[in-house]
Parts: sequence; C-alpha cells; structure tokens
Amino acid sequence: MISIPKYTMGVGDRFGRQGEAQLSAMIAARKDGIEVCPVWNKSFREHAIIHTEPPSVRAEAVAAVAALGWDAPYFVDADHINLNTVDGFIASSDFFTLDVADAIGTSADSGDVDAFLARHRELCAPVAIEGIGAPVTLSEERARAIAEKYLFAVQEAGRIHQRVVDARGAGTFVTEVSMDETPEPQTPDELLVILAAIADEGIPAQTIAPRFSGRFNKGVDYVGEVPAFEREFRADLAVVAHAVKAYGLPQTLKLSVHSGSDKFSIYPCIARAIQAAGTGLHLKTAGTTWLEELIGLAEAGGEGLAIARETYRSALGRFDELCTPYADVIDIDPAKLPEPDAVDAWDGPRFAEAMRHDPSCPHYNPDLRQLLHVGYKVAAEMGSRYLDALEVHREEVAHHVRENLLERHIRAVFP
Repeated sequence: MISIPKYTMGVGDRFGRQGEAQLSAMIAARKDGIEVCPVWNKSFREHAIIHTEPPSVRAEAVAAVAALGWDAPYFVDADHINLNTVDGFIASSDFFTLDVADAIGTSADSGDVDAFLARHRELCAPVAIEGIGAPVTLSEERARAIAEKYLFAVQEAGRIHQRVVDARGAGTFVTEVSMDETPEPQTPDELLVILAAIADEGIPAQTIAPRFSGRFNKGVDYVGEVPAFEREFRADLAVVAHAVKAYGLPQTLKLSVHSGSDKFSIYPCIARAIQAAGTGLHLKTAGTTWLEELIGLAEAGGEGLAIARETYRSALGRFDELCTPYADVIDIDPAKLPEPDAVDAWDGPRFAEAMRHDPSCPHYNPDLRQLLHVGYKVAAEMGSRYLDALEVHREEVAHHVRENLLERHIRAVFP
C-alpha cells in the first residue's frame, strides 16, 4: 500500500500556474529540517468553474517537480469527490478525498445498524482511551444514535473507495474520508464510532477530515474558543491512535484539517498537539494561492490592479451566486463590504492591505477577503486576460505564493 508521509499539505491552485512557487516553499522548508509533502488538489466544482480537467493537476505537479528537482513523494488529490464525480479523476490522481458530508444523517438499513452494534459491543459502554483523562462516554443508546447518523455515510465512502479500487487496484492510492463540510462538528465519541465503521467497511483510510468545533471559514482565521479547540483536537488525536490499534486501521492514519489556511490562532496548539502525540497532520490550504495571486496582481498596478478591482465589483454584484455553494465555510457581513466605487479609488498597496490576512493592519477586511476567496469564478470568466496577467507578473505573484505558504503556514504548523 502507498503510505502517506507524516506531514502533508494540500496546496490547491485554482488556475494551475503556481506549482513551482508552491513547491519552492516546501524546498525552503526542507533546508530548515521541515519535511512536508505537497498534495496538489482541485475539486470537481473548481474544474467545472474554471473549465479544466483533472489531468491538468497532474501535469502541473509533474512539471513543477521536474523543474525544481524535487526527489521526495508528492500526490495529486481528487478533492471532494463522490460517486457521481470520481470517474474523471481516477486516471490522474493517487490521493482520493471521499466526501460523504451530504450523506450524514441518512439512515442506514436498520439491520446494518444492528449488525454494527453487535460487532462492536465495546462501543456500547464507556471506552478508556490513552491520552483522554476520562473514558469516552458511550452507551448502547448513544452508540446507536451515532451509527444511525453516520453509518450510511461511511458505507457511501466504501462504495466510492471500491469504485477506485476496481479501476486502479488496491493499495495504489491514498484514501481520505472527509466529513468536514457540514454544519455540525463530529465529537470525539462520534469520531470513534465513525472510525470503527470505516475499518468494518474495509477502507484503508490514511487521513480523516472531521468537522471540528468552531468556524473554519475560507481564507480567514479560526472563529471559536481556542482552548476548547485544543482540547478537542488532542482528544481526536487520541481517538485516532486508539482506533488504529483497536480496529487495524493503517498506522499512518492522521487528522486532516480542511479549510486550514490562515487559521493562525490555532496553529500553535495544533503544532503542540502533534508534537506531543508524535503524530502526523494533513493541512489543506486550498484557496490561499488564488488570493495571493490577486494580491500580487493588485500590487503590480496597471492591468493587474484593474483585474483585482473588476473582480471585486463583479463578485459583490453576484454575491448570492458565488457564496451559496460555500455557505458552511464562509461568514460574510455584507454591511462591511466597501462600495465598488470606493475600491476603484484604491491604489495597489491599499487593495492588497484590504485583502492580505494581517489583523494588525487597519485596512484588513476579512469580509472582503472571503468574498474574493469565492470570487475566483469571475477571474475564470476573464479567460486569457487573467492568465496573461499572471504570466506578465509571474515573479511578483510567485513571491507572494511562496512566502505565504512558507512563513505563515509551514513554519507555523509543522515541527
């Protein structure tokens, strides 16, 4: 079976132009003794919006690896796929994020729930887990409620996984199970039951992406109580370690933090927790690259700034269209969005200050940043105009992409 390295980073690249810049951040980190494996990812939704195909992500990764002489593992992720979308990714991907969030709450067959509980009587009573002070409080009633909520979703993950196995062969790819894009978090006791079900389903999951407490909004900081998050995160790490031993899941199984870009307030506690537990981590920073591209274009002035201004104006005018698909992972107050005429008066540095995630800057506007995060469709519709601007300002944009990943993410999170 292909084994995932200890530390991995999902690096989305909407427009497929920043592979070398992203990889250069990993290379710089290696010189500091930080080994992080890149996982290039792009979802079906993003391909559909930008009018690209999954093989383009593989081509970008291969080109970056060849250009920079990367000699360590890397992966290409079929990001957030389901039974309806997986087939187009099978040939070009070797990492599959099985997104079953929409299946949560659909009841499995009652006989399947009964059989699951019969196999796992240990889950019908409090479970002692090393690293958690008090036993995880479970009862037969509680275990049944969790199984009724999640078992069908895990079975759906099994069906997607089997589709890939049938096409590629077992052990030829990394499997992640994703349940993060849902309104309710999964508690540690729910995660334990979910992992037991994943093992029963025969899914060799190497990463699990739960929905944590608090808000993981796109491109901005964590919203929630940081000490409470740290307790939950450490409990989840302990549950994963317990499930590996109890249910024979892969030794490489680790937590995956989706919408993980720019969660600066919780990076220190994540770093402390994975160091203390000696475990791995997958951090997904998907849309940050697109934002850094736009910052670089704005600072370049001229046509680059014009594109940034027009993107904002159009995104504001299409607010509902752009924001509705991301409702669970953005939180924008329209009253805090500036009028387009005011933005048109900004110069490049002023526009960049509004976008750049720097809370110490008085001009930083997290609402504007989130709107532009989901506004990449506007740039996609510009076609060659946007892509040509990226090429003209290649060095400036690459600098922003590289430094954002290296200084604000990799060095902040990974030991």
